[in-house]
Amino acid sequence: MAQAFYSMVLDHSAEAVWQVIRSFGAYAWSGVVADTVIEDDKAGDQVGAVRRVRVGDTIIRQHLLAHSDLERFYSYAFLEPAPVRNYQATIRVIPVVETDQALVCWSARFDCAPEEIGQWTHHFVQNGFAVWLSALRRVMAETDS
Repeated sequence: MAQAFYSMVLDHSAEAVWQVIRSFGAYAWSGVVADTVIEDDKAGDQVGAVRRVRVGDTIIRQHLLAHSDLERFYSYAFLEPAPVRNYQATIRVIPVVETDQALVCWSARFDCAPEEIGQWTHHFVQNGFAVWLSALRRVMAETDS
């Protein structure tokens, strides 16, 4: 099983960051220009919810596996079709108590052919997590204005 991981410190409290990203149905903070809906009228924090993201002609469906306001995280899995097998990811917001900042960690585990591990790990980290968390940093900076 392959793993991808990226983290970033934001100059906002963990609670403030969590309030922006906590809903599985709210994805605009990521900077992805897409139509995002939670299927079957479920709530964005309801385990079992399916998020459908349409980017151009591509539709991605993801299943919410776990959600905790207390621990400030949620985990989700790709539904088929997916670029890799058994993809499960978690985004977590951890308080940096000393500075009242937030450490945001995004990780994923997935299966793919051994010769593709480097390609997919790089893709998820550099083209995904790093880009989306940078967009979150911009969104949070706008809340200061």
